[in-house]
Amino acid sequence: MKSLLLTFLNIAFIAAGVNAQNQQVIQVRRTDTVRVIADSTVVEIKNDGQKKRVKLIFEYGSDSIGKPVKVSINREDKRDSVKKSNPFFIGLTFSHFDLGLTKILDNGKISLSPTNEFLDYKTWKTINVGFDVFKMGYKFTDQFNMQIAAGFDWTHIRLKKDILFLEDTRPLTYVESDIDYSKNRFTSSYLRIPLTFTLSTKAGALPKRLNVAVGPMAGILLQGSQKVKSEAEGKHKVKDDFNFAPITYGAFARVWYGSLGVYTKYYFNDMFVDSPDQEGVKNLSFGLMFMF
Repeated sequence: MKSLLLTFLNIAFIAAGVNAQNQQVIQVRRTDTVRVIADSTVVEIKNDGQKKRVKLIFEYGSDSIGKPVKVSINREDKRDSVKKSNPFFIGLTFSHFDLGLTKILDNGKISLSPTNEFLDYKTWKTINVGFDVFKMGYKFTDQFNMQIAAGFDWTHIRLKKDILFLEDTRPLTYVESDIDYSKNRFTSSYLRIPLTFTLSTKAGALPKRLNVAVGPMAGILLQGSQKVKSEAEGKHKVKDDFNFAPITYGAFARVWYGSLGVYTKYYFNDMFVDSPDQEGVKNLSFGLMFMF
């Protein structure tokens, strides 16, 4: 009886050991688990958002001695998806705002000829304002891109003389007024279409990126106007094309660092058409650019 009991205990001990070998769960790391199931071992590794499934098959018996362990790997990776940025971009924008001064060049000179003295203006009140509302482009690299945009551009000329331009006339015609105007503003507004090539410093090279942009531009006349203000008549505004060029073309350059920069642009065409006395009168603008 005692011998039988000892035999039974030995068998139970051996069975428990084999079962423990086949069912043991071993904690490899804090995030890695090894499960032993029958004659195979399945290792699941979870680390840094990845899940890998590795199955190890063990051969038992005398015939398997000296043989390498068979390993079959079935990987199931769940990685955080890394989305590559699309190099093509399109959409509405209000990325920058231009505010600067406008100079009227008369055949390359800042001073106006006697024929064009009626266009004499107040320097610090003759301004250029502009911004873009749409852009479309392609980003070749992190440091270089090309885009075409559409926006609006205004040139406000604050005239010194008390003159009024006549509507629907060819060439540009004006009359002198007896009224003393406190404000006499001569304005052209255009739909502008710039083609921009932008080169930027490498990310991290400076606290903020330094950017340089150049390119050609075109414009389509939207409206011309003259607005006058006086104590005698109050405010008065007249809308007409006033012989402003219906199509403009030129070039521009921009340099900015962070949210502030400078710009300049020059139009190759004359400011006025069908007006021989104003041939060679061109527009040059420069000023500050605010980035958003």
